[in-house]
Amino acid sequence: MHDSFDSRRSRYASVGVVSSLPGEIIDSIWIIIDMDLKGLVPLDNILTFRLLDKEGQLTIHFSQEGTEVEMDVDLPFPFSDNYPAEVYAYDDGSRETILLPSEIKQR
Repeated sequence: MHDSFDSRRSRYASVGVVSSLPGEIIDSIWIIIDMDLKGLVPLDNILTFRLLDKEGQLTIHFSQEGTEVEMDVDLPFPFSDNYPAEVYAYDDGSRETILLPSEIKQR
């Protein structure tokens, strides 16, 4: 069994994510995984991140099935209604990808 979300693995964002989120926000999700989540709870191979509007600024909300751990991380970026409501980080054992909900169903 491999350790989910190892920062030494190849990391990607889907075309849908890249076309709907700025690169800084995509990078911030990877940083949240590495700095805030890794070591806090055992991570499944699919992580859920909701993008929330907190007084005009972006807040990323993490949750994972099977655990009661939830976390909000306020980011220094303005919120946009054009952002997807939710994205997933998926680890298939050899590479890691941030995907839209519609894209995860294709895996």
